[in-house]
Amino acid sequence: MKKAFALLLSAVMAISLLAACSSNNNNNNTNGNVGTAPTSDSNSGQGGAPESKTFTALLDNNPTFPYSEDWPIWTWLKEKTGVTLDVQTPSGKLGESLNLVVASKTMPDLMYMPNRNESNKFGQDGALVDIKEYVDDMPNLKKWMEQYPEEAKAALSSDGKMYMFPNQGFGETNRMIWLYRQDVFEKEGLKAPQTYDELYEELKTLKAKYPDSYPLSIRYGQIPDEMNTNMTVNFETGEGAYYDFDAKEYRYGPIEDNYKAMVSMWKKFYDEGLIPPDFLSLQTKQWQDMMSNGQAFVTIDYISRVDFFNNAMQKENPDYNMQFMAPPAGLPGGKQQNPYFHYMVGGLTVASTSKNIKDIMQYMDFFYSEEGRTLTSWGVEGETFTKEGGANKFLPQFTDVTEMRKQTGLQTSGTYTWIDYDAHLSLFSEDLQKAYTEAAKYDPPAMQPRPAFTESENEVISLTGQAIKKHRDESFAKFITGSRSLNEWDQYVEEMKNLGIDKLLETYKTAYDRMQGVELK
Repeated sequence: MKKAFALLLSAVMAISLLAACSSNNNNNNTNGNVGTAPTSDSNSGQGGAPESKTFTALLDNNPTFPYSEDWPIWTWLKEKTGVTLDVQTPSGKLGESLNLVVASKTMPDLMYMPNRNESNKFGQDGALVDIKEYVDDMPNLKKWMEQYPEEAKAALSSDGKMYMFPNQGFGETNRMIWLYRQDVFEKEGLKAPQTYDELYEELKTLKAKYPDSYPLSIRYGQIPDEMNTNMTVNFETGEGAYYDFDAKEYRYGPIEDNYKAMVSMWKKFYDEGLIPPDFLSLQTKQWQDMMSNGQAFVTIDYISRVDFFNNAMQKENPDYNMQFMAPPAGLPGGKQQNPYFHYMVGGLTVASTSKNIKDIMQYMDFFYSEEGRTLTSWGVEGETFTKEGGANKFLPQFTDVTEMRKQTGLQTSGTYTWIDYDAHLSLFSEDLQKAYTEAAKYDPPAMQPRPAFTESENEVISLTGQAIKKHRDESFAKFITGSRSLNEWDQYVEEMKNLGIDKLLETYKTAYDRMQGVELK
């Protein structure tokens, strides 16, 4: 099934060089059968089996579960749809491979793209099919889009077209939460804080009990944007431009009074040694060590860290107990909420050069059916799961999500769009299952819009937006460390405005209004 992608890249580069040296538009394929139209068996299968078809596909290759043509998922999909994927995987970075195959115009039928910026760019250049044009012939996708309109709108390009198949479910892996050492809190007679003021008092107590510790530690240096978003949502503002659903307008969080309140609180943490002095540059390994060896007791990170720490640390210290913590409210009477990160940005696209677009759309429509969702989430009843009391349950040989995916190919690149995340939850520890249940209670009332931008709008975001962000980050660091006084807040706000905040907000508003005006049908 799999072709050596290195051969494809060599051929593609040869084609690119020939094209550069020639002024004609010769479209002869000098690359053998790579990227050519898929074959199709004109004979329908026996007993009502679907007609056999083969499509070429460029899929990502995750080192944790490297692609295998022997995964059972490919057999299961063929049994249901008749389709075999002739898979290519990149020999290097996926982005470089995509650029090469698109430039060569010898694209595979299906291509996995890591984000919508890529798919929108290639789509507007004419390399990808507008999926919306085929929705009327895709009853399952059409119904799905009615059920998940926000996810469907997020998949739209700035020209109102849909170049990537939307997805739902798998983004749950991206949830971020507050976590705390429940065992340490209980030992010291402390309760999980509900507000930042309570958090401050409890961090001080822990610092007094464990003077060599920095009770609150986050890997800010590794993922600053994600951390900023977590910190600002607790104070009901944003880390940058954000949509205020009550005021129905875009605002810029880092010039608001609520943002100043957040900065003031974290400065207090810094001044009193409640967070590491180098927290602004703290990387993952340093942070992991602190959380593991009792130098820190409260953190913010991905929800899977519950099992990550407990599974590793309880072997040496059975009392070690990392658990979900409700997000503290930063304002008096404020909301306790986590940011909404649980969505996916990558997905499958269809090449405009494919000779089998309608057949591919029929194949992809299966993934949006309940049957397709069950198959791509759980596998096949009797082979990978059974039913107990009306609920699905993996067979005993499957006890770990990663190993399950390695063995079956489920939820690997190109094998899903819409999944039942309960499949993953069923293999998690009770602690992590509880964390997911509790975390959902603190979701914001609405997901922040994700409008697509035009080329000129992206230029504003790249130039004006980055200049604003740079000054925000530099000022945040100075305010926290005390190299700039918070008494200069008003001056800072004026500096930020002079960099073009109004222009940036107008760009977001224009893109959002355009997205809202697009009909999904």
